[in-house]
Amino acid sequence: MKPLNIAVAGASGRMGRMLIEAIQNADDTVLAGALDVPGAPGLGMDAAAFLGKPANVIIESDLARALDGVDCLIDFTRPEGTLQHAAWCARHGIRMVIGTTGFDDAGKAAIAEAARQTAIVFAPNMSVGVNVTMKLLEMAAKSFAEGYDIEIIEAHHRHKVDAPSGTALKMGEVIAAALGRNLKEVGVFAREGVTGERDPSSIGFAAIRGGDIVGDHTVLFAGIGERVEITHKSSSRVPYANGSLRAARFLADKQSGLYDMQDVLGLRDGGRG
Repeated sequence: MKPLNIAVAGASGRMGRMLIEAIQNADDTVLAGALDVPGAPGLGMDAAAFLGKPANVIIESDLARALDGVDCLIDFTRPEGTLQHAAWCARHGIRMVIGTTGFDDAGKAAIAEAARQTAIVFAPNMSVGVNVTMKLLEMAAKSFAEGYDIEIIEAHHRHKVDAPSGTALKMGEVIAAALGRNLKEVGVFAREGVTGERDPSSIGFAAIRGGDIVGDHTVLFAGIGERVEITHKSSSRVPYANGSLRAARFLADKQSGLYDMQDVLGLRDGGRG
């Protein structure tokens, strides 16, 4: 089988470097492009130089040069940049794996529109473990539909710019859907002062930021006399990189459509093409 030619957006960053290392270490993928914003420290350098094994791929800020001959772009950057990349990829038939978080409704709609022209895996967390946890939460929520209060606690490093995390929000959406609720109506994202008694239909969120925490997520189902906690903890970004490559492989035979990691892992019947 022909190796997948993959490009990485944000190639100078921590996640970008992790993706580049994963691509270089896999037998069925080739680093074919590296993209970063103008002024990024790695521009003009070999994208894999930090590994001590150059890939002969220069980090570019020009989309046409960076994505020439690429099968798939993996993007963990910022919403504004990702949306520009998605529009370009849609026009040029380049598949995308999007792990960027912090999109508003208009941004999500733009990604869905791009997926009409090319195939996209869009998920707030590419970790296999996190996505299996999502399935467990769906099952748990149905069993704890009555008499249990639901709280989602997440912790990330000091550099994370959005809160709650995209993963925490997705967990809330999965739980709300399982309970027949709308997260926009029942989500509680801040508490201060005299808040009154807890609405039993609400789903609460708490965000912690500090140090170098890669990503911890806990969902608490608190009943009378017992509580159940479902937790996923990331100790490195390796699972995100490996999951992203799995998503890129999933897209290899797709021409268009919007998918997520539940589709990639076969945890949902059929895709959302």
